[in-house]
Amino acid sequence: MGFELSFATLAVLLMALLVSAFRILREYERGVVFQLGRFWKVKGPGLVIIIPGIQQMVRVDLRTIVLDVPTQDVISRDNVSVKVNAVIYFRVLDPQKAIIQVEDYHGATSQLSQTTLRAVLGKHELDEMLAERERLNIDIQQVLDAQTDAWGIKVANVEIKHVDLDESMIRAIAKQAEAERERRAKVIHAEGELQASEKLMQAAEMLGRQPGAMQLRYMQTLSNIAGDKSSTIVFPLPIELLQGMAELKSKK
Repeated sequence: MGFELSFATLAVLLMALLVSAFRILREYERGVVFQLGRFWKVKGPGLVIIIPGIQQMVRVDLRTIVLDVPTQDVISRDNVSVKVNAVIYFRVLDPQKAIIQVEDYHGATSQLSQTTLRAVLGKHELDEMLAERERLNIDIQQVLDAQTDAWGIKVANVEIKHVDLDESMIRAIAKQAEAERERRAKVIHAEGELQASEKLMQAAEMLGRQPGAMQLRYMQTLSNIAGDKSSTIVFPLPIELLQGMAELKSKK
């Protein structure tokens, strides 16, 4: 009876070992297999057989991982303090490196993303952070991708989500924008006055060269004034006409 019980127990143990030897990896998974502590090979996808007690396998997901970078305090090159957060898209290209070269590739990539975000944005001024996000995204992605390459990680994309300013800085930027609009308005007005004065000068020179044109302009002005009935017009007589009337009166 005892022999039968031992045989049954041994059979159960052997069955358990046999079952544990079979692993199924999905299409997007790979298994990094170690044999007696040493790296052996990368297996998968599909059915994988592992020798219990001799081999160990670590699963690695090859799908793109979306990493939300927490809000970071960044001081820009023009000494403005802002709060910036971003999102990182990365995936494992080399499962062997991802498991062997770094203890926790997900945590390491997260920490590296935070420090890189502060370092890269700190080299730029506030106006560049607000107006040139696309270029900054590319700069951060290239720096991250170069540093994570040794871990078998590919950083595919970086997107800066928000650049937040405190209330005092928002008011200062609003005042600066208003001052800039006023400056542009004054410049446009001055340019208009300059162009108008140049045209008036050209018109005066032309009228000065043609006395007849001056008289026509004079009569046109009087006609425009006469159209307003509420105006009183004092019409000056030419000196030549007054002299002629004086001569006639003296002859009589």
